[in-house]
Amino acid sequence: MIETIALALFLVLVIQSAVQNYRVEGPSMEPLLVSGDRVVVSKVESIEIDAAHAAGYLPTVDAEVGDTWHPFGQLAYGDVIVFRWPRDERQNFVKRVIGLPGDRIKIELGTVFVNGLPIEEPYVEYTLRQSLAERVVEPGTSYVMGDNRAQSDDSRHWGTVPFDNVIGKIWAVYWPVDRFTAMESMVPAI
Repeated sequence: MIETIALALFLVLVIQSAVQNYRVEGPSMEPLLVSGDRVVVSKVESIEIDAAHAAGYLPTVDAEVGDTWHPFGQLAYGDVIVFRWPRDERQNFVKRVIGLPGDRIKIELGTVFVNGLPIEEPYVEYTLRQSLAERVVEPGTSYVMGDNRAQSDDSRHWGTVPFDNVIGKIWAVYWPVDRFTAMESMVPAI
């Protein structure tokens, strides 16, 4: 009996450290996500391990001092993430990753360019014909934008999101049931 309870508690702790649920508020990710949607967020993409240290224990890991290892992957173009807003970390935002460290981001009349190339964004329905000068994504950060560009407060307004602020990547919409959707990364073509 004690072993069963201990195992159950262990599993609950493991699950809580790997996934979390959130409620979407606001129109910034429409039509993909609407206000009131409940989503499951994977927190494992933010796990970072000292690769040189891990190499001492895992024969398949070859690394030098200073290298990092992301055993469950890391953020990628097109991922929809939940993060603590850099201006007020008590607030969580949901946006799509558009740029990663070192990328040059520019917007011309609503078209987003990454490293000089326009990206395909089939998920954007509501856009603005705005233009923004080129910006370089700083190390350790990502450039994020909402799919509903006309109603999104995002990197265009307040800058990049530090990786330390990322809570996780959205796996699925689970509520309301009729909106159940498993998320796929819609990777911009760059």
